[in-house]
Amino acid sequence: PPAFGFLLDVDGVLVRGSQALPAARSAFQRLSGPGGRLRVPVVFLTNAGNCLPGEKARELSEALGMQVSPEQVILAHSPLQLFSQFHHKCMLVDGQGPVEENARNLGFKHVVTIKALRKAYPLLDMVDLSQRPKELPPPTTGFPIIEGVVLFGEPVRWETSLQLITDVLLSNGNPGAFLQDVPYPHLPILACNMDLLWMAEARMPRFGHGTFLLCLENIYKKITGKELKYEALIGKPSTVTYRYAEYLIKQQAEKQGWKAPIRRLYAVGDNPMSDVYGANLYNNYLKSAQQNQAGVRRSPQAGSPQTEDYLKLRKDCSSSVESCESILVCTGVYNHNISVPSKTEQCKMETVFHGHRDFCFDPSLLEASYIVQDVNDAVQLALKKENWS
Repeated sequence: PPAFGFLLDVDGVLVRGSQALPAARSAFQRLSGPGGRLRVPVVFLTNAGNCLPGEKARELSEALGMQVSPEQVILAHSPLQLFSQFHHKCMLVDGQGPVEENARNLGFKHVVTIKALRKAYPLLDMVDLSQRPKELPPPTTGFPIIEGVVLFGEPVRWETSLQLITDVLLSNGNPGAFLQDVPYPHLPILACNMDLLWMAEARMPRFGHGTFLLCLENIYKKITGKELKYEALIGKPSTVTYRYAEYLIKQQAEKQGWKAPIRRLYAVGDNPMSDVYGANLYNNYLKSAQQNQAGVRRSPQAGSPQTEDYLKLRKDCSSSVESCESILVCTGVYNHNISVPSKTEQCKMETVFHGHRDFCFDPSLLEASYIVQDVNDAVQLALKKENWS
């Protein structure tokens, strides 16, 4: 039985836009046995969040020519189902795709969309002249007080979302009111996907949700003079997401009847700032946990406090995993010639850190364990290391 598993990024590793990369099908031919059944546990770990897990599983099934189940897919927001302390609060949700359905599937009972908020308070969104009301609307009554914000991913109308989210924060959840003093700390914010850039069909990377968060943080600070704070940041490179991925890998192994404990994870990605950084950060977290068990003091860089505070998984998720190795492929964001320098000292001098503000820049975490051409080479490398034919 396998003592290892794969965490595979999607965009730039398995697909570019809607097109599957040829190396992806070759890789899964290696990983599949008779009848197309996987011989090792695989989780698809993506920072996408504008769809339902079942929809992403269907897309991957079609692209890879094999059956992918929703239980194998981790979207940026998937770990939010663990944040039960917010599930009964009235939460403003923003992003693209079925955000309301996603929120309810994750356990949130009472959600308000940006569209509903905009409709209830038509005077708030004043950038688009064509959308402004011709007559002064009557005062809004009966609209619920918002108790928190969930940011699933980049919205379509950035100016609308930036304005209305700021209004909610400055009004303590009641945008029809005006407060003399800025409430601080502000309402809790849960944000998914910190990617500044991502790779689609275009030759150059596109803006991601991390770019939207950057705008929101700077606007809030410019207006209030205070730092925007997050209750949690979910998605790669957060250790919360990798811990959840480990949990699903183990569930998959148990379901297949594989008795050997999972000892090693191989995280394959194309983005040094999220895939490599996140895998290496989680590897440090695992090493720190092992040292803690041996009575060694914990390293502050090893994992975020969010992991300790919020990740309340079942007792059967005691970690048997010893390492998480990062494998960087050259089919997406990473470019041989202009990406991360190979040496840490060069990184300090030359690399522009695209990671989120709340993740301190440690250049060593950008150094992949291995750099290969594509996902097929990555799979071959891991199988060779594991002495698998």
